[in-house]
Amino acid sequence: MNLVENLEYNTERPKLIIPEYGRHFQKMVNHAVSIEDAVERNKVAKAIISVMGNLQPHLRDVPDFQHKLWDQLFIMSDFKLEVESPFPITAKEVLQQRPAPLEYPQNYPKYRFYGNNIKRMIDVAVQWEKGDMRDGLEYAIANHMKKCYLNWNKDTVDDKAIFGHLFELSDGEIDFAKKGENLTDSGQFLKNRIAKTQRSNSGKKNQRNSNRGKKRF
Repeated sequence: MNLVENLEYNTERPKLIIPEYGRHFQKMVNHAVSIEDAVERNKVAKAIISVMGNLQPHLRDVPDFQHKLWDQLFIMSDFKLEVESPFPITAKEVLQQRPAPLEYPQNYPKYRFYGNNIKRMIDVAVQWEKGDMRDGLEYAIANHMKKCYLNWNKDTVDDKAIFGHLFELSDGEIDFAKKGENLTDSGQFLKNRIAKTQRSNSGKKNQRNSNRGKKRF
C-alpha cells in the first residue's frame, strides 16, 4: 500500500526543460546547481557535459558542438548554474528572443495554369540576342504553354490564344502571331497524355497481378 501511495506521476513532476535528455539528466543539473563549493560545482558540471557528449560520440570533439552542450546545460539549469564555461555564456534574453519572420515570396500570376516557371523562362528568353537559339527557346516555351493549357481540363485550344498570352506575358517582346508560326497539334498532346495514363494504369494492374498468390505473413 505504501508503494502505491509513493508512486510518482509525470503530471506531478516538474516540467522538463529539454525532454530529450530525460529526467535523470535534469536531476543531475539540479544537483549541480545546489552544490555550494565552486570547485566541486565546476567538476560536476564538466562531468555532466562529458556524459551529454557520450550520447553523441561522433560529435563530441567538435568545438561548435561543445558550445552547444554548454548552452544546453545552462538552459536546463534555468541559467542558475554558476560555473566557469570555456565558451561565452549566451544570455537568457537572447535565447528566448523570437526570430524575425521570414519573408515568403508571394506570386500571383494572371494565368496560374502556366505556373511561375513559364514566366521565368519568358523573362530569360527576352534577354537573349535574337537568333536561332532564341527562336527555338521561344517556340519551346509556346509549346509548353499549350501543353499546360490542355492539362487544365481542356480538350482543345487555338494557337492564337497561346500567342496572345505569350505576347502579354513577355510585355510585347514575343509575337508569334506576326511570325505566323504553328504549334504542335493539340491531339498530339492529348494522345501522349492518354498513353501515359494507360501505361501507369497497366503498371498498377501488373503489380496487383504479381502479388496474387503470394503468402502474407
